[in-house]
Amino acid sequence: MKWHRKDLLDLQSLSVEEIQTVLDTAREFKAVGERHIKKVPALRGKTVVTLFVEPSTRTRISFELAAHRLSADVINFNAEVSSLRKGETLKDTARNLEALNADFIVIRHSAAGAPHFLSRVLGAHVVNAGDGAHEHPTQGLLDLFTMREKKGRLAGLQVTILGDILYSRVARSNIWGLRKLGAEVTLCGPPTLVPRTFEAMGCRVVHDLHQAIADADVINLLRIQHERQRKSAFPGLGEYTHLFGITRSRLADTKPDVLIMHPGPINRGVEVDSDVADGERSVILEQVTNGLAIRMAALYLINGGKATTPGAN
Repeated sequence: MKWHRKDLLDLQSLSVEEIQTVLDTAREFKAVGERHIKKVPALRGKTVVTLFVEPSTRTRISFELAAHRLSADVINFNAEVSSLRKGETLKDTARNLEALNADFIVIRHSAAGAPHFLSRVLGAHVVNAGDGAHEHPTQGLLDLFTMREKKGRLAGLQVTILGDILYSRVARSNIWGLRKLGAEVTLCGPPTLVPRTFEAMGCRVVHDLHQAIADADVINLLRIQHERQRKSAFPGLGEYTHLFGITRSRLADTKPDVLIMHPGPINRGVEVDSDVADGERSVILEQVTNGLAIRMAALYLINGGKATTPGAN
């Protein structure tokens, strides 16, 4: 399949075939990352700008490394010292970057819909690296990739997403992708952060931890989104940990081969104890490795690459 989209904005609008194309292409790029020479010339002569208006470390570095591995030139745009601080609009900033012959704009923004807006006013490729509490498509894709790699399938998997669902863009991307590919999704957390409105997306909503994790094949833990929450919507950290934190004793009540996932950064001792996060069932670091492959695949495909072996000698 040839990729026909100019941009990667969300998983809600992607077809099953498109999602599988990204996952299959990422598998090839992961193999490239295991070679002695890890670079391929797929984006030689192209310029990728990481326009992160909201703070990020791991996602920004992952995109920058992905672009370097594809032989692109990379510009890291620092919003804190840019004209955005002087009142310049996002549209004008992006158009100025495009006027400098930027081919890709990878944007993270606190406003939901910012990448979609830019995609309509720019000729450059736009990749959503997280917009408000809307979506984080490459995180969703790397989570799907990790589950499929470890479990051999997605259809029929029992996946529990645990924590702050209401404010989580990661949760939304995961839900769209998992439901499209046939997984069963359970959402769990405090009622204020896991409203039953998510049942409209095809999910089971529960507020009892044991009920949520007893039959799970995967438990995907979410960081508490302090920066997006109203304090009235969230119990104290101690109460949250007591009711919903994943400890080794609680892990004993799950399937022996359950996967523990987390998009990071981890609040150790809140969402999950350190011995679980670093334990044998955790694939958190593998998610980071797989994220690089997914972002390479995304950049490669929206540039017009064919969904075949992308490596080169």
